[in-house]
Order: sequence, then structure tokens, then C-alpha cells
Amino acid sequence: MSDNTKSKSGAIVKGAKGGTGNLTTLALIMMNVTVIAGLANDVQQSFYGLSSVTFFLLGGLLFFLPTGLVAAELASGWSQRGGIFRWVGEGVGVFPAVACLLILWFQTTFTFGSGIPSMSATIGFFTTKYDWAVDFAKNSHSWKVTLPIMIGWLAYYWFCCFLATKGVKTFSKIAQYGVILGTFLPLGVMTILAVVWLCQGHAPAIDMAPSALVPKWEGMSTLALAAGVFFSFAGIDMNAAHIKDLKKPNKQFPLAIFVSMILALLIFIVGTLIIAMVIPNKQINLLYTLFATYRALGATIGFPDLYLVFCWLGMLNSFAALITNLAGPSYMLGQAGRSGFLPKFLQNNNKHGMPSRLMYTQMALMTIIAFIVFLLPNVEGFVALITQAITILYLSYYVLMFVAFLRLRYQQPNRPRGFRVPGGMAGAWIVAGIGILVSVFGIVLAFYPPAQLSAEVGSGATYDLIIIGLLAFVFIACVLIYRASRKHDWADPTNQFAPFTWQIEGLTKPGKALSNIPTALLSEGQNPMGLPIKKHYDKDEMMADLPTGKDPKQGEAAAALLKQQGITEPSEPAKVALVGDPTVGVKTVSYEPQPVHTNAAGDMIPKPAAADVAAAPVPVDAAADARRAQAEAQVASRNAREYHDEAVALANEAKDDATLLHDAHAVQVDEAEAHEAQDAVKPIDSVDAAQATDPTKPASGTSQPKH
Repeated sequence: MSDNTKSKSGAIVKGAKGGTGNLTTLALIMMNVTVIAGLANDVQQSFYGLSSVTFFLLGGLLFFLPTGLVAAELASGWSQRGGIFRWVGEGVGVFPAVACLLILWFQTTFTFGSGIPSMSATIGFFTTKYDWAVDFAKNSHSWKVTLPIMIGWLAYYWFCCFLATKGVKTFSKIAQYGVILGTFLPLGVMTILAVVWLCQGHAPAIDMAPSALVPKWEGMSTLALAAGVFFSFAGIDMNAAHIKDLKKPNKQFPLAIFVSMILALLIFIVGTLIIAMVIPNKQINLLYTLFATYRALGATIGFPDLYLVFCWLGMLNSFAALITNLAGPSYMLGQAGRSGFLPKFLQNNNKHGMPSRLMYTQMALMTIIAFIVFLLPNVEGFVALITQAITILYLSYYVLMFVAFLRLRYQQPNRPRGFRVPGGMAGAWIVAGIGILVSVFGIVLAFYPPAQLSAEVGSGATYDLIIIGLLAFVFIACVLIYRASRKHDWADPTNQFAPFTWQIEGLTKPGKALSNIPTALLSEGQNPMGLPIKKHYDKDEMMADLPTGKDPKQGEAAAALLKQQGITEPSEPAKVALVGDPTVGVKTVSYEPQPVHTNAAGDMIPKPAAADVAAAPVPVDAAADARRAQAEAQVASRNAREYHDEAVALANEAKDDATLLHDAHAVQVDEAEAHEAQDAVKPIDSVDAAQATDPTKPASGTSQPKH
């Protein structure tokens, strides 16, 4: 697509520029892996033994893959700031979009806030006193002992929040190296040591027969933890908040999603199997089983304290995960909030472009949650319970994303996408339908208390009431914040959040639009969201120079060539193929006829003969011709400017000469008149003087009588 393209209305639309380039593809991949996968997540799934592989593969195929495919298409078609807020807002509406961001924000707050006391219980594993560390984690202790430890962890979290406010470049580098050193390095060493452990004659603690891959049905309660599989894969879309920090977001974001999916599956399957093989099922504990695995594997090489090395390396991964999660949701909510959805107090952006007040507010709420969990008698049970509640929130969030994806396929069928879910509408329904069904199944499953943690979570009624209370709190918060935003003018005129496509096209809510103008072009030069639309477009407006074939370069070259030749609209009605399912057909778009061209004498230029047209050379490389024409046009324009400047200079010089000549002539006239007047005065004075001395002389001006 050329940088400036004319639409049907004739208005020039500037081409969309790429992102800032502050974020590389590798950094985004590592940030995605940081959000999605971690060795600590593998402990929960190790309860299932070899069947965990089946659960992960099913979760990957039925949830992770649909989520990645849908997010890739949405990001490539609606690549403006906002991520899921943008996508759900385009397809479903404003309130669901705001609710998605708030759900994501609260999910992060609950997850990390409730995890702080759990981390306090593992403080002993940062020392070489392993037995004492296990005893400290299993048993309760006086608040005089545990409170200072938790305050220390809170200080660490606040420091991570401070670093997250330093901008994308800072936390992306931390995430990149943190996940490499804190996840991939320990996983590689674990894999090698697991092979050594097996070669030494140790028997796996799980059944390794192929039949063990089939999950055993022991009632719905035993499947409750399987909902954690879906939650483990959630978060692939979170870093869409930073899509404008990519140089080529339409290409880099889908690539990063698919690579992240492969790496996350590797971490989940390999890590879970190693834990399940080494630690018997009845000894698995969510707080310290990972350290027990490190210790057992380290003993194979005579270094049982290896857990200490991995514990500190795990801090790097924790460091990266904290910074990424503290930055992503607040960054996304802050962007949308400046469009009028948050009070002005929370809309600030610091010099690094980060919503620091919103991030510190989130950290303050996490601190409150940490103290609430700290005061509870059973930390592990509440962590499991709140994890299930978060699973329900997060999966509801994805249901909205899948619904928005399907609606956009119908409401904006011609909108260009850099990536499309394969299979046309049938493929879209299969992918999104599977994602919706699996999400709903996970939501229902999460209401069943995990059988393995029945003692920790209490009765089923208490379990469900607490979950419903958490869900109600988040839902009421979403409603109140949205209603308050409609009553106040909170929009910041300097925000960089583009309006929704349907707003630019004059609709009051998402609706049918057949336009094929890319969203980036529609939003270029517009007022930010929350302010009046600067330029409206027709919802069915079409652009003739979009590529209609499979090769987009062909369309780009043709568009550039037409533009350089001054041809902005076809001279005859054009058939523009709808972007989408090629079986749909074509749509006829009529244009105004071109003006009749005449020569300098006013005579109409005749249409060239067919033979002359046939003899004209056919461009071999349209793109090269377009570039050459552009260069020639620039030279001609530069020469025209030089000729014009020279002509203006000569005209000014002539004008100055004429003014000077006129002034000189005026001076000469004045001098002549003065001289004439002087000559007339002198004779009178001399005669009068002579007459005064001799009265017999005639006065001047009189004639002597003639004799």
C-alpha cells in the first residue's frame, strides 16, 4: 500500500506507519513465555502423572491454538493500541471492552497479591538448610516471624513495580534475560539430570506405560484442577498492549504468538513429567515440590544443594514475570483510561510513557490482598481457591474475545487482515467455537472443589460462595467504573488511543460495514478516542488500489504507479474483489468520470489508436517503474520550484528598478521646477533694485516707448 492513498470520496488518507521499534520479536516472545509458562506452574499439573501430557496437548489444541490464531488475526487487522480492549470494542461494544481490561487488571492483582504470603513460606529454600526450609513451609509460625519476611517480599514487589514504570525498553530486557536464565536454563539442566537419574536405576514415581496417557475418570471433582491447564495457557494476548512498540506489528506479533506457543508447551510438558517422575503423588505440595525435585536431581551428581542455585535463578524468572505482569495490564488499562474510562488522577503517563499512578495503585491493592491472605489460617487452600476464581474470570474474558472475532468476520468482512484464521468462515467458526466451548467447560469445572485439596478449601458450598463473591466484586467494579466514566468528561485530548472503526464510520455501536479501508488508515490523523471524530468515512467505502490477488506486492506497486501517474480513480466502473472469502464474488463500485483532456490550443486530445496502445511496452517491474516515475517527478518538482523562485526574483528586481527609476524621475522634476522658479525671481529683484537708485528707469516687465 502506498503511503498516501485516495479512497472513493477522493480524500487522501495517509498510510499507516509502523511502530516505534522499541520492542524486538525475541523480546516479545520471551515476554509472552514469561506471562504464560513457568516451572512453578508445572507442580499443579504433576498430580496427573503421564496423563498430564494429554491434558497439556488437549489444552494446547483446544484452547491455546484457537486463542493464538484468533489473537493473531485480530492483532493483524486492528493493530492500534489497546489489545483485547480494541478487539472486543470493535466487535461487541464499549462496556465489554472496558470489562475485559478491568478483568485482566484484577486478575493480575489477585494472582500476585495472594502469592506473596506463599512466597514468604518458601524463604528457607534460599538457604542451605533444606530440612528447616521444608518444616518452615509446612507449619505455621508466629506473626512476629512471618510478618517481617512478608514485608521484605512486599518491598521486593514494590521495587519490581518501580522498575516496570521505567518503560518498555527496561522491562523487556529484564523479561528477555530473566526467562532464559530463570526458566530455560533450569529446564535444560533438569532434563539432563533426569536422564542421569533414570540411568542410575531410579524408578519413576508414575506409570510410564502408554496406557497411562489416558486420563482416569474419578468424578467431576478430580477434574477441577484440569481447569488450571486452560489457565496455564491464558495470557498470550496480554502483551498486545505493546503492539505499537514493534517495528512491524502485523508480522511480528503473529510470529511471536506461534513461537511462544511452542516454547510454552515445551516448558509445561517436560517440566511436569520430570516433577511427576521424581516426586510421588502423595508428596506433591504446591509450595515446595519444585525445590524437592531440584534437590533429588542434584543428588544424582553429589550436589543436593543444587536446589539453592535454581532457587536464586528462579528469582530471575520471578523478577521478569512480575515486571511484565505489572506493566502489561496497567499499561493497557492506562491507554484506554486516558480516552475517558478512568479518573484523571489515574491517567498520568510518566516520562517513560508508563501509567505510574495506576501501577502503584495496583501494587497498593496487591499489598492489601497480601495482608488479607496473611491473616488467613490456611494459605495453600486460599491460593488454590483464588486460582480457580481467577480461572473463571480469565476464561470469561476469552469468551468475549472469541465472540468479538466471529462478529468482526460478519460485521467487517472486507477489512484487511495481515493474517487470517485458515478455512474461511467455516474455519473461523470451528476455531472460535472450540475456544468458546472449552472456555465455558473450564468455567463450569472451576466451580468444583479440587479433590486433592478438599481439606484445604473446605466444603463445596463455602468454596463456591467465596468464588461467587470474588466474581461479584469484579463485576460490580466494572459496572461502577463504566457508569462513572459516562457521567464525567475524563477524556485526555493528548491521548494516543485511536477511535473505534465503527465510530469513525459514523455508527453508534458495532454494526455491518463493507469498507475495505485498513483500520490503520482510517485512524490516521483522527482525533483521539473520547473527542469528536475529525473525519468520518462511509461504512461501505471502498478503495480501488487495494491488492485483490494473492500477491500484495502487486497491488502496492500498482497503487504507487497509479498515484505517480496522477490516476486516483479508474475512468470506468471498477470491480473490486471483496477481501475475504474469494467465493463471495465481486462488488461493483462506480466513480465520477474523468475530465476531458485538451492541449494548449484548447483542442481535445484524441484517444490513442488501439495499435498504438498494443505497441506500447508492458511494464516488467511495476514497482521499479513507480520508483523511477517518483524520482522523475521529484526532479521535475524541484526544477519547477527553482524556475519559479528565479522568476519571482527577476520580477522583484524589475519592480525595484521601476520604483527606483520613478523616484529618480520625480527628483529630476523637482529640481527642474526649483531651478525655473529661481530664474524667474532673480531679474525682478535686480530691476527693482536699479529702479530704486534711478527712478527714471522703467520698471521690469514694462516696455520702453518706441520713437
